[in-house]
Amino acid sequence: MQLEYFQLIDRVVEVSTAAREIVTEATVPTTSTIFEGHFPGHPLMPGVLLIEAMAQTAGWLVIAATNFDRMPFLAQVKEAKLRNFVAPGTALRLQANLLHEGSGYAMAKAAISADGKAMCDAELTFRVLAFPSPDFKERMLETARKIAFPLGVPANG
Repeated sequence: MQLEYFQLIDRVVEVSTAAREIVTEATVPTTSTIFEGHFPGHPLMPGVLLIEAMAQTAGWLVIAATNFDRMPFLAQVKEAKLRNFVAPGTALRLQANLLHEGSGYAMAKAAISADGKAMCDAELTFRVLAFPSPDFKERMLETARKIAFPLGVPANG
């Protein structure tokens, strides 16, 4: 994870548009300025960043479902449950299932686990729009390559 850059997904493990699901991985950094205040002497990953990591995972699934033609923007978080504390250095497994995609919106259920233990989950809604600019889309393509998002191959595995 690169918290300061809000790149919270390290790697796409698998994505299937046929099954409407994605699995990603991320490791919480052992050091970050975020932990200086959250919390001094007892560093914990902020819940809002866990929700953002789930949104990024689900967002990549929406991008796969739209064949990298449209960009999801987080619009709503429902039923978010923070179930356990996440410490620096924790290896996270994130997964999301697409419930709906169409009419300019997408909905997904997402969850994070660590060592088989539930950390958090939520229902997420996205506004799905054309990429704001060719430069923005190119930056997303660069990020996709960094996190092993499957480009140029149908993600139907």
